[in-house]
Amino acid sequence: MNVPENLKYTKDHEWIRQEKDVAVIGITDYAQSELSDIVFVDVSTVGETIKKSEVFGFLEAVKTVSDMMMPVTGEVLELNPELEEKPEVVNEDPYGEGWIIKIKPENMEDFNALLNASEYKDLINK
Repeated sequence: MNVPENLKYTKDHEWIRQEKDVAVIGITDYAQSELSDIVFVDVSTVGETIKKSEVFGFLEAVKTVSDMMMPVTGEVLELNPELEEKPEVVNEDPYGEGWIIKIKPENMEDFNALLNASEYKDLINK
């Protein structure tokens, strides 16, 4: 299972990466493999401020629908435009082209409460 060291993780299987004053969020390799073939990504919260641990959208896979939870409080700035036509890119490249949203975090201190790569690996290997 691919767990990049440069990201932070949630127990709900989202990852987050800081890029100056913006953060990029997606789902982990583990999450996409558990969901199987993703057929639709729905994020109707662009422009809204979503609190940590609240739902910011959902993924529809062949077998199920899964909520996506916000890792940190912030304003949703953008949905990955590629996902409208090609939601399967989340399966193909979850940490790269398959990113889901970009946000403006409210408090950078929130990142300290997230899991590092080692802690996340421990979580998924239980």
